[in-house]
Amino acid sequence: YAQWHYPLENEGTFKQNFPADFIAEGVDQTRGWFFTLHVLGVALFDSVAYKNVMSNGLLLDKNGNKMSKRLGNVIDPFETIEKYSADATRWYMMRNSDPWDNMKFDMTGLQDVIRSHFGTLYNTYGFFALYANIDNWKYDAAKKISNEAKPELDRWIVSKLQTLIKDTTGYFEDYEPTKAARAIEKFVDEDLSNWYVRLNRRRFWKGEMSDDKQAAYETLFECLNVVSQLMSPVAPFFSEWMHRNLNEGSASVHLSYLVKADESLLDKDLEERMELAQRSCSLILSLRKKEKIKVRQPLSKILIPVVNAKTQAQFEKVESYILSEVNVKAIEYISDASGVVKKKIKPNFKELGKRVGSKMKAVQNAVLAFTADDISQIERDQKYVLNLEGESFELFLADVDIQTEDIPGWLVASEGALTVALDVTLTDALRQEGNAREFVNKVQNLRKDKDFKVLDRIKVKVIANDMLKEAI
Repeated sequence: YAQWHYPLENEGTFKQNFPADFIAEGVDQTRGWFFTLHVLGVALFDSVAYKNVMSNGLLLDKNGNKMSKRLGNVIDPFETIEKYSADATRWYMMRNSDPWDNMKFDMTGLQDVIRSHFGTLYNTYGFFALYANIDNWKYDAAKKISNEAKPELDRWIVSKLQTLIKDTTGYFEDYEPTKAARAIEKFVDEDLSNWYVRLNRRRFWKGEMSDDKQAAYETLFECLNVVSQLMSPVAPFFSEWMHRNLNEGSASVHLSYLVKADESLLDKDLEERMELAQRSCSLILSLRKKEKIKVRQPLSKILIPVVNAKTQAQFEKVESYILSEVNVKAIEYISDASGVVKKKIKPNFKELGKRVGSKMKAVQNAVLAFTADDISQIERDQKYVLNLEGESFELFLADVDIQTEDIPGWLVASEGALTVALDVTLTDALRQEGNAREFVNKVQNLRKDKDFKVLDRIKVKVIANDMLKEAI
């Protein structure tokens, strides 16, 4: 009431803003603040005082102890903001835990946010700005290429962007800033930087300004521009910097209208198969890392078991992306019925415990008795109906853990219903190709160390080397 100096003045302003959309206060102020406001609101205006409330939890040290000068574990907020910035500090606190939960504040986590989120986004913007400036490219809405005419990767990231807009807007409207921050972070890291930009670099490197290159610029510009809007409530200064750099002469990002999700640009089928590609690559790269085989070393083949024809068709549409990203020559699809892949299943007690209760033992015995066909069915249909003493019980894929046994001569990894097997046998031809890639990598690193520009043409001399002779 006092903020509008009501009832002495500003009656119209007060009525437009009462009751408040939301209030926020520490959990320890429940009785003295939350309840008191309602008592006054009802007594004076026969109305609640606010529509939503966000109760802030306590800030603890990294070990979960309450901060105090006596323990010497107090973190100076002004020093933290001065060293790491207000945006990074706020983002770390928002994405780390829900505001109403107690939070363990760890400087290591804050540094990780700077590197993983802000560093990734800054580098993605830097990549865009570098080539856009070389080509003197400017966004022109009048010359924008239609979404239908763009390549599949462009249509995929645009679809993911619409999903992000829809989800993030919903989270903010539901007072869920933590979910919003995590969704933005996931999009920037997993989808935009580590997939879209990685797979599209050559389109930006091309010399001439073709429709394909134009589409790549437009798509990356749109993604960065929308991300600057979506993250602005949590990171107001970084988003302002990026928005103004993308839109010369424009007003503040905080004065711009938040873009609405365009349902016509959503393509869930495309999102689904691209997610299969991303998950497959993640599993294959984890196998390479486990065996200390560099990605620059080509390998011959991947085996992917598929549960049905639709899944195989989805994989085949993104096969080229998988092979390019993990540096493997071919993919072979096999059915679960082939007998090559053997799987084991066991109950996920954490999930089942919420629903099963006293019938846990019966469910456990039924799951452990699953045949290969039963496992294939629950993977294919995402559910399976058990008959427990005459009663039907619906079992979902999340209720079980499915593991794939190793295939002799192959490395195997699984995630949920997805399994991949990698042939790590190296032939002489594969070794030579790997050496060639290592050579290119060393030249590129030398260019970087010597601070050569992207457009600089260089000459390379190589000392005679039997190992590299065939490779070069």
